[in-house]
Amino acid sequence: MSNITYSFKILWSQIDANQHLRHSAYADFGAQARVQALQNIGFDMATFQKLKIGPILFREEMIYLREVAPNDIITITADLVKCRQDGSRWSIKHEVFRSDGVKAAQINVDGAWLDLVQRKLAVLPEELAEKFMTLPKDEEFVVG
Repeated sequence: MSNITYSFKILWSQIDANQHLRHSAYADFGAQARVQALQNIGFDMATFQKLKIGPILFREEMIYLREVAPNDIITITADLVKCRQDGSRWSIKHEVFRSDGVKAAQINVDGAWLDLVQRKLAVLPEELAEKFMTLPKDEEFVVG
């Protein structure tokens, strides 16, 4: 498990008809963990607004392993798996753990940065690309 984790309590509104965490809630938790990871390195909404860029996803894969019950507290990681040296394209792996330590799911995402004015893919300024590379990395991290 990553050395940086985020914890969330499962709310009643996140439960499906089978009385476990609904599929789309996993994506929400992954997104929130990514936002928090970015904020930890100084990438907040003000930075995005100033640069007129934002993160986008090309792919989001959910792998469900075990049920998560109402009122459980999950812990989720956000680790870089792959990233171009300039930080322009990246892959992040999230692992979702129940409060008993059992891995409940894995979320894999591939993303990039979008220029919000030109509506085209963007490259981070050099100093931000360096900051981006300080995100926690998976043990199998590769530059590429």
